[in-house]
Amino acid sequence: MIVMNVILGIANHYSTTLVVAQDGVGGVGGVGGAGGVGGALKGVTLFQQIQNGGLTGYLILLLSVIALTLIVIHLITLRYSRFMPEEVKALLTNAIASRDLEGATAICEDAANDCFLTRVLKRGLQRYQRSAFGPFEFKDALEEAGGEQVARWYRATDALGLIGAIAPMLGLLGTVIGMVGAFETIAAADSRGELLAGDISKALVTTLMGLMLAMPCLAAFTFFRNRIDTLAAEAAHEIEEMTVPLEPAAGVGADGGRSAMMGGAPGAGGIGSGGAGGLPVGRERR
Repeated sequence: MIVMNVILGIANHYSTTLVVAQDGVGGVGGVGGAGGVGGALKGVTLFQQIQNGGLTGYLILLLSVIALTLIVIHLITLRYSRFMPEEVKALLTNAIASRDLEGATAICEDAANDCFLTRVLKRGLQRYQRSAFGPFEFKDALEEAGGEQVARWYRATDALGLIGAIAPMLGLLGTVIGMVGAFETIAAADSRGELLAGDISKALVTTLMGLMLAMPCLAAFTFFRNRIDTLAAEAAHEIEEMTVPLEPAAGVGADGGRSAMMGGAPGAGGIGSGGAGGLPVGRERR
């Protein structure tokens, strides 16, 4: 309830200021005297001020609870230990170093090891094993999977951005409703000052609540987006280090890599090697 504590604290300050102003009016102009409007407003509690916001105030209060819950969840989940658990990282590093691709894939598919690292590596390892040009498509698969996972985390933070965007609108809605009530009070034949003050108070309280909810939500939204980018960059660096043993040899083209996989290194009798025991290219048909 951190967000609402801030809102209620400022609302309390606003209430005190309004009471002082009304006391001044009562003393000078005789509006209600010492027991007039100022005396009536001195008994208003923080909860009553939220009640003054009506349905709009309750909606903003509900959104503040949802926003606080989302912030706590993201603070727990957006950590390096959740993106790249050390135990899973050690298992995958050993499996990849020994070129045990099936074992590495099994580790990634294990639900107990579900994390950013395993989701990205799983796609790359599957492409590596299924495609004839796997070593050369491996990094493309990692980049695609990484982009999808970052987008997935972005979508998880969209709710905070949405709350930050609509909270001021709800506050403005409450302001409009309050001002409409104020003008209706003015138009009434038996209009009194305390009724007009109540409508204006309702308008100001909802505006205050909406703004005080929007500001921390937008700040948290930006913070978590930057946090995702930082964690994804660190994870990409670690994955690159882990998958060095799977990279094709430097200077070997796609055809050479395929020949090496299917028949050995060039010059050692592989398909199209042209070495001893190999079938020279161009002499295939006589």
